[in-house]
Amino acid sequence: MKKELILVVDDDPQITSFLKRYLEKQEYRVICASDGREMQGKLARETVDLCILDIGLPGKSGLDITRDLRATSDLPILVLSGRDETFDRVVGLEFGADDYMVKPFEPRELLARIRTILRRSKSVSQSNEQTGAPSYQFSNWILNYNERSLTEMDSGALVTLTTTEFEILHLFVSNPNTIFSRNQILDAARGRESFSGDRAIDVHIMRLRKKLSPEPAESGLINTVHGIGYSFTARVTRLTV
Repeated sequence: MKKELILVVDDDPQITSFLKRYLEKQEYRVICASDGREMQGKLARETVDLCILDIGLPGKSGLDITRDLRATSDLPILVLSGRDETFDRVVGLEFGADDYMVKPFEPRELLARIRTILRRSKSVSQSNEQTGAPSYQFSNWILNYNERSLTEMDSGALVTLTTTEFEILHLFVSNPNTIFSRNQILDAARGRESFSGDRAIDVHIMRLRKKLSPEPAESGLINTVHGIGYSFTARVTRLTV
Protein backbone atom coordinates (compact mmCIF):
# COMPACT_ATOMS: atom_id res chain seq x y z
CA MET A 1 0.00 0.00 0.00
CA LYS A 2 1.43 3.37 -1.02
CA LYS A 3 2.18 5.72 1.85
CA GLU A 4 0.29 9.02 1.98
CA LEU A 5 2.26 12.09 0.91
CA ILE A 6 2.24 15.17 3.15
CA LEU A 7 3.48 18.57 2.01
CA VAL A 8 4.84 20.79 4.83
CA VAL A 9 5.01 24.49 3.94
CA ASP A 10 6.89 26.63 6.48
CA ASP A 11 9.76 29.13 6.22
CA ASP A 12 11.29 27.86 9.49
CA PRO A 13 13.76 25.09 8.56
CA GLN A 14 13.71 23.74 12.12
CA ILE A 15 9.98 23.09 11.88
CA THR A 16 10.11 21.53 8.41
CA SER A 17 13.09 19.38 9.42
CA PHE A 18 11.37 18.22 12.62
CA LEU A 19 8.05 17.46 10.92
CA LYS A 20 9.74 15.59 8.10
CA ARG A 21 11.64 13.34 10.54
CA TYR A 22 8.68 12.87 12.88
CA LEU A 23 6.08 12.11 10.20
CA GLU A 24 8.38 9.80 8.28
CA LYS A 25 8.76 7.78 11.49
CA GLN A 26 4.95 7.52 11.45
CA GLU A 27 5.13 5.91 7.98
CA TYR A 28 4.20 8.98 5.91
CA ARG A 29 6.10 10.36 2.94
CA VAL A 30 6.98 14.03 3.44
CA ILE A 31 8.12 16.84 1.14
CA CYS A 32 8.74 20.44 2.20
CA ALA A 33 8.50 23.97 0.81
CA SER A 34 9.44 27.35 2.30
CA ASP A 35 6.95 29.63 0.54
CA GLY A 36 3.92 29.70 -1.77
CA ARG A 37 5.91 29.62 -5.00
CA GLU A 38 7.89 26.56 -3.98
CA MET A 39 4.65 24.98 -2.76
CA GLN A 40 3.01 25.41 -6.17
CA GLY A 41 5.98 23.75 -7.82
CA LYS A 42 5.71 20.75 -5.48
CA LEU A 43 1.96 20.45 -6.08
CA ALA A 44 2.49 20.55 -9.84
CA ARG A 45 4.91 17.62 -9.68
CA GLU A 46 3.44 15.48 -6.89
CA THR A 47 0.05 14.06 -5.89
CA VAL A 48 -0.23 15.33 -2.34
CA ASP A 49 -2.68 13.87 0.18
CA LEU A 50 -2.46 16.63 2.83
CA CYS A 51 -0.83 20.05 3.17
CA ILE A 52 0.40 21.43 6.50
CA LEU A 53 0.56 25.17 5.82
CA ASP A 54 2.00 27.95 7.98
CA ILE A 55 0.09 31.26 8.02
CA GLY A 56 3.14 33.51 8.42
CA LEU A 57 4.97 32.77 5.18
CA PRO A 58 7.12 35.38 3.43
CA GLY A 59 5.37 36.98 0.47
CA LYS A 60 1.93 35.47 0.05
CA SER A 61 0.45 34.49 3.40
CA GLY A 62 -0.78 31.01 4.18
CA LEU A 63 -4.34 32.32 4.49
CA ASP A 64 -4.25 33.80 0.99
CA ILE A 65 -2.73 30.59 -0.36
CA THR A 66 -5.53 28.59 1.30
CA ARG A 67 -8.21 30.81 -0.21
CA ASP A 68 -6.69 30.66 -3.70
CA LEU A 69 -6.15 26.91 -3.52
CA ARG A 70 -9.74 26.34 -2.47
CA ALA A 71 -10.94 27.95 -5.72
CA THR A 72 -9.60 25.00 -7.70
CA SER A 73 -8.81 22.16 -5.30
CA ASP A 74 -10.21 20.23 -2.34
CA LEU A 75 -6.74 19.24 -1.08
CA PRO A 76 -6.98 18.80 2.71
CA ILE A 77 -5.21 21.68 4.49
CA LEU A 78 -4.11 21.90 8.11
CA VAL A 79 -3.11 25.49 8.95
CA LEU A 80 -0.41 26.36 11.48
CA SER A 81 -0.21 29.72 13.23
CA GLY A 82 2.10 31.33 15.75
CA ARG A 83 -0.83 33.23 17.28
CA ASP A 84 -3.66 31.71 19.32
CA GLU A 85 -6.28 34.25 18.28
CA THR A 86 -9.91 33.50 17.50
CA PHE A 87 -9.81 35.84 14.50
CA ASP A 88 -7.01 33.89 12.81
CA ARG A 89 -8.69 30.60 13.58
CA VAL A 90 -12.04 31.71 12.16
CA VAL A 91 -10.49 33.30 9.07
CA GLY A 92 -8.46 30.17 8.42
CA LEU A 93 -11.60 28.06 8.47
CA GLU A 94 -13.52 30.63 6.42
CA PHE A 95 -10.82 30.51 3.75
CA GLY A 96 -11.21 26.73 3.52
CA ALA A 97 -8.75 25.11 5.92
CA ASP A 98 -9.82 21.72 7.24
CA ASP A 99 -8.22 22.28 10.63
CA TYR A 100 -6.10 24.78 12.57
CA MET A 101 -3.28 24.40 15.09
CA VAL A 102 -1.26 26.89 17.10
CA LYS A 103 2.53 26.78 17.50
CA PRO A 104 4.12 25.41 19.57
CA PHE A 105 2.10 22.22 19.15
CA GLU A 106 2.17 18.80 20.72
CA PRO A 107 3.39 16.37 18.01
CA ARG A 108 0.99 13.64 19.06
CA GLU A 109 -1.97 16.00 18.79
CA LEU A 110 -0.82 17.12 15.35
CA LEU A 111 -0.52 13.47 14.33
CA ALA A 112 -4.03 12.74 15.60
CA ARG A 113 -5.45 15.60 13.55
CA ILE A 114 -3.55 14.52 10.45
CA ARG A 115 -4.91 10.99 10.79
CA THR A 116 -8.46 12.28 11.25
CA ILE A 117 -8.27 14.51 8.16
CA LEU A 118 -6.73 11.79 6.00
CA ARG A 119 -9.22 9.18 7.20
CA ARG A 120 -12.11 11.49 6.38
CA SER A 121 -10.67 12.34 2.97
CA LYS A 122 -10.13 8.66 2.18
CA SER A 123 -13.68 7.84 3.24
CA VAL A 124 -15.04 10.46 0.84
CA SER A 125 -12.90 9.13 -2.00
CA GLN A 126 -14.11 5.58 -1.40
CA SER A 127 -17.71 6.77 -1.28
CA ASN A 128 -17.24 8.54 -4.59
CA GLU A 129 -16.29 5.21 -6.18
CA GLN A 130 -19.67 3.70 -5.32
CA THR A 131 -22.01 3.08 -8.22
CA GLY A 132 -25.60 4.15 -8.23
CA ALA A 133 -25.20 6.74 -5.47
CA PRO A 134 -27.90 9.38 -5.62
CA SER A 135 -27.78 12.93 -6.89
CA TYR A 136 -29.98 15.59 -5.35
CA GLN A 137 -31.72 18.60 -6.86
CA PHE A 138 -32.73 21.55 -4.69
CA SER A 139 -33.48 25.16 -5.56
CA ASN A 140 -31.16 25.92 -8.52
CA TRP A 141 -28.57 23.29 -7.59
CA ILE A 142 -27.61 19.67 -8.23
CA LEU A 143 -25.40 17.83 -5.75
CA ASN A 144 -23.78 14.79 -7.37
CA TYR A 145 -22.59 12.31 -4.78
CA ASN A 146 -20.44 10.19 -7.11
CA GLU A 147 -18.63 13.17 -8.59
CA ARG A 148 -18.64 15.09 -5.32
CA SER A 149 -19.77 18.15 -7.22
CA LEU A 150 -22.20 21.01 -6.75
CA THR A 151 -23.55 22.44 -10.02
CA GLU A 152 -25.65 25.55 -10.59
CA MET A 153 -28.41 24.50 -12.97
CA ASP A 154 -28.93 27.80 -14.83
CA SER A 155 -25.29 28.43 -15.67
CA GLY A 156 -23.84 24.93 -15.41
CA ALA A 157 -21.07 26.34 -13.22
CA LEU A 158 -19.35 24.05 -10.75
CA VAL A 159 -18.82 25.28 -7.20
CA THR A 160 -15.80 23.96 -5.33
CA LEU A 161 -16.62 22.49 -1.91
CA THR A 162 -14.16 21.44 0.76
CA THR A 163 -14.46 17.92 2.15
CA THR A 164 -16.21 19.27 5.24
CA GLU A 165 -18.60 21.48 3.27
CA PHE A 166 -19.55 18.60 1.00
CA GLU A 167 -20.27 16.29 3.92
CA ILE A 168 -22.41 18.92 5.66
CA LEU A 169 -24.40 19.66 2.51
CA HIS A 170 -24.85 15.95 1.79
CA LEU A 171 -26.13 15.44 5.33
CA PHE A 172 -28.65 18.24 4.79
CA VAL A 173 -29.94 17.27 1.33
CA SER A 174 -30.33 13.62 2.30
CA ASN A 175 -32.28 14.67 5.42
CA PRO A 176 -34.26 17.82 4.51
CA ASN A 177 -36.32 19.56 7.19
CA THR A 178 -34.48 17.67 9.93
CA ILE A 179 -32.97 19.65 12.79
CA PHE A 180 -29.37 18.71 13.52
CA SER A 181 -27.39 19.84 16.53
CA ARG A 182 -23.88 21.16 16.01
CA ASN A 183 -22.47 17.98 17.54
CA GLN A 184 -24.44 15.83 15.10
CA ILE A 185 -23.16 17.89 12.18
CA LEU A 186 -19.65 17.69 13.61
CA ASP A 187 -19.89 13.89 13.81
CA ALA A 188 -21.17 13.57 10.25
CA ALA A 189 -18.84 16.07 8.64
CA ARG A 190 -15.57 15.86 10.55
CA GLY A 191 -15.68 12.79 12.76
CA ARG A 192 -15.71 12.45 16.53
CA GLU A 193 -11.95 12.91 16.73
CA SER A 194 -12.08 16.45 15.38
CA PHE A 195 -10.72 19.13 17.69
CA SER A 196 -12.16 22.27 16.13
CA GLY A 197 -15.49 22.33 17.96
CA ASP A 198 -18.84 24.00 17.52
CA ARG A 199 -17.48 27.32 16.27
CA ALA A 200 -15.95 25.56 13.28
CA ILE A 201 -19.38 24.23 12.27
CA ASP A 202 -20.80 27.76 12.36
CA VAL A 203 -18.00 28.94 10.07
CA HIS A 204 -18.56 26.11 7.58
CA ILE A 205 -22.31 26.78 7.56
CA MET A 206 -21.59 30.45 6.82
CA ARG A 207 -19.32 29.46 3.92
CA LEU A 208 -21.97 27.12 2.54
CA ARG A 209 -24.61 29.83 2.70
CA LYS A 210 -22.38 32.20 0.75
CA LYS A 211 -21.73 29.57 -1.91
CA LEU A 212 -25.39 28.67 -2.26
CA SER A 213 -26.46 32.29 -2.49
CA PRO A 214 -24.35 35.47 -2.73
CA GLU A 215 -27.35 37.48 -1.58
CA PRO A 216 -27.87 37.33 2.22
CA ALA A 217 -31.63 37.74 1.78
CA GLU A 218 -31.72 34.56 -0.29
CA SER A 219 -29.50 32.42 1.91
CA GLY A 220 -32.40 30.79 3.76
CA LEU A 221 -31.80 27.26 2.47
CA ILE A 222 -30.00 26.52 5.74
CA ASN A 223 -32.09 27.62 8.69
CA THR A 224 -30.65 28.43 12.11
CA VAL A 225 -32.61 26.81 14.94
CA HIS A 226 -31.59 28.91 17.92
CA GLY A 227 -30.31 26.96 20.87
CA ILE A 228 -30.21 23.72 18.88
CA GLY A 229 -28.44 23.85 15.51
CA TYR A 230 -29.47 23.94 11.85
CA SER A 231 -31.95 22.47 9.38
CA PHE A 232 -32.15 22.40 5.58
CA THR A 233 -35.45 23.87 4.41
CA ALA A 234 -35.27 23.50 0.61
CA ARG A 235 -37.42 21.03 -1.28
CA VAL A 236 -35.10 18.21 -2.33
CA THR A 237 -35.60 15.77 -5.21
CA ARG A 238 -33.55 12.57 -5.33
CA LEU A 239 -32.57 12.16 -8.96
CA THR A 240 -30.93 8.71 -9.11
CA VAL A 241 -30.77 5.56 -7.04
